[in-house]
Amino acid sequence: MKTNDFYFDLPENLIAQYPPAERGQSRLLVINRKERRLEHRMVRDLPSILESGTLMVFNNSRVRRARIFGVSSESKLSGATGTKAEFLLLKKIDALSWQVLANRSKRRKPGSRYVFDDVGGEIISGSGEGTMVLRFDHPIDDAWLDLHGHVPLPPYIKRSDSGLDWERYQTVYAREHGSAAAPTAGLHFTGELLGEIEAAGIETVFITLHVGLGTFRPVTAERVEDHTMHGEWYDLPEETAAEIARCRARGGRVVAVGSTTVRTLESATGADGQPAPGCGRSSIFIYPPHVFRQVDAILTNFHLPRSSLMMMMSAFAGRERLLAAYDAAIRERYRFFSYGDCMLII
Repeated sequence: MKTNDFYFDLPENLIAQYPPAERGQSRLLVINRKERRLEHRMVRDLPSILESGTLMVFNNSRVRRARIFGVSSESKLSGATGTKAEFLLLKKIDALSWQVLANRSKRRKPGSRYVFDDVGGEIISGSGEGTMVLRFDHPIDDAWLDLHGHVPLPPYIKRSDSGLDWERYQTVYAREHGSAAAPTAGLHFTGELLGEIEAAGIETVFITLHVGLGTFRPVTAERVEDHTMHGEWYDLPEETAAEIARCRARGGRVVAVGSTTVRTLESATGADGQPAPGCGRSSIFIYPPHVFRQVDAILTNFHLPRSSLMMMMSAFAGRERLLAAYDAAIRERYRFFSYGDCMLII
């Protein structure tokens, strides 16, 4: 299977640069697989679309202000100073060291030092998979990042972050710090909508998956099968696993909110077909003809061409059906990607 099989042509003006004026005012494209039809709805219609007894599973990971800017102070290689650099903190390795992505990464060599407001840091090595290790002179934590960091907006949003993004590039139910990008399917939900979902007899539970390199790494292999996913940490609580089992027992449907939730549930499923509670690393790469064992429906945003997420959704909806839905969304001028509209595949 070729990576180009998952390409579509998207007009640049359909890439959402800002969230909708009010959270929850997003369009919803419903793909009904059984009836082979599309329906244009709104996110606020979810309580009437989903049946009572359905279980919705959300990712409660909280986005940290993981984007930081520094100025080079010295280089053991060239002695050059004053160069500005941008880093994205992906994962804390120890008290001082972080795995990072860097802009213009070929220029960021081991031994290069940078100053980030009140703390210095040095690139000490590459860590593989296109990342490097940045070691700070003093420990930094989420409190420091809240003061000095920036919202890690994706590169297709062509503007600087603002205070609006700190509120809107975060789900209303975010709890566990650790993501370098938002689980964007959850950005559409308001407290009011969650209340209406509960009132409709639809249950909600949570998992945690911290979004990291697996989200940022593009599929560069010509053949889909040659791509390797990077692992991301997840936690499937006992109460969530128990609710999934109860939902199955009563004949209910499990709706995964977002691709990170799909990855968690499919990764945690044991040989017995049951989701095993606990922590782990999800490195599962889902592409056709993957057989889903825990997920009956998916709520998801629109994804980039040739991305692993397009491949995941193609495995669930069918590649031709998904590409046809994307064509319809483009004709109807849906807004795409992180701050855009979404789809429900049932």
